[in-house]
Amino acid sequence: MKRLWDRLTRISLTQWILIAMAIGVAVGCFFPEWSQNLKVVSNVFLRMIKCLLVPLVFGTLVVGIAGHSDDLKAVGRLAFKSLLYFEAVTTLALVIGLAAANWSRPGAGVVLPPEEAAKDSLAATKVTLSGIFEHIVPQSFFAAAAANDILQVVFFAVLFGVALAQVKGRPRETMLHFCEALTEVMFKFVGVVMKFAPFGIGAAMAYTVGHSGLSVLVNLAKLVLTLYGALIVFCLLVLLPVALWARVPVRRFLKAVSEPALLAFSTTSSDAAMPDAMKRMTEFGVPRRIVSFVMPLGYSFNLDGSTLHLAVASLFVAQAAGVHLSLAQQLVIMLTLMLTSKGMAGVPRASQVILAGTLVTFDLPLAGVVLIIGVDELMDMARTTVNLVGNCLACAVMARWEGELKTEPSAP
Repeated sequence: MKRLWDRLTRISLTQWILIAMAIGVAVGCFFPEWSQNLKVVSNVFLRMIKCLLVPLVFGTLVVGIAGHSDDLKAVGRLAFKSLLYFEAVTTLALVIGLAAANWSRPGAGVVLPPEEAAKDSLAATKVTLSGIFEHIVPQSFFAAAAANDILQVVFFAVLFGVALAQVKGRPRETMLHFCEALTEVMFKFVGVVMKFAPFGIGAAMAYTVGHSGLSVLVNLAKLVLTLYGALIVFCLLVLLPVALWARVPVRRFLKAVSEPALLAFSTTSSDAAMPDAMKRMTEFGVPRRIVSFVMPLGYSFNLDGSTLHLAVASLFVAQAAGVHLSLAQQLVIMLTLMLTSKGMAGVPRASQVILAGTLVTFDLPLAGVVLIIGVDELMDMARTTVNLVGNCLACAVMARWEGELKTEPSAP
């Protein structure tokens, strides 16, 4: 018995997560009705993750800014470099998405459901740039924290950190020590919550497979395969060359992001993966001040997988509706998605809402969104994972750009 226990304790968390995913898929396949009862387990795990997001992001951002008050220009320089990098990478993601959809034509021959069904299930409005800017600024920090709106929390934390950096003496030291202590506690909190990851992930996989089944892929297999193929091409032609250019040790980087990536894939939740990703990138050698700034900012402005998905999905709907889009029209759609996808982080079921708004803007049928919803969870697994890996890489690239990336592995 003791020998068995010793063997079990030697299994790493990543291995436990893989085991839990396999068990979850089996349970969902063979016991689809009963597996729906496991949704409560995955929901509890996700709630545990989400309850630590706001204090973690707030504490790390304030310390990262106010803790370097002598060089606020460095914070501004990091913000400029980050946004420049995000814009370049997301543009490439959109280009690859449009190219993949034009090449494979996943919507050709697909029959759209009646438009009435779409109107009943979706209330789409045109997504405007002014609306996105208004959403960034919170009316109340506590309302933003209660809603887990990370984009608004980031905005407040940046201004709070800049203001705190201008305060002198004991008040500044007191608040800074509080935020430092809060950050340390929340990183330990992440470690405690991750002990429950295999249970939450296994339950999430069982529920997903039991709810959607594998037959849902039959009619929309071409769309799913196009997205997965485009995401793989994006990783190989964009993320990998960027990592090599920034001299990021690729093998050690992949090892560092493996657990957060599995978490993102199985739960389809960026929020669930972000705390562990921040912890892993700090251990990888990225200074905490850079991780605390770039990672939350990336989840608002660097959703590579989601923007690529939107490009593929938009052309899929146009092809299914028999609407031919010229190159100029596709470029306008790409520019629209480039702007509207930046507000994605604060919108529930974000990709569906942004896609619906884009279709309304270009007079394409909303019925295509109803069709995509059937396989959205399967596609969400892939795009959320790419979002996670892309933002982790962005932290390493920014650290290298700032000359602060530690290439030697550090102890957790």
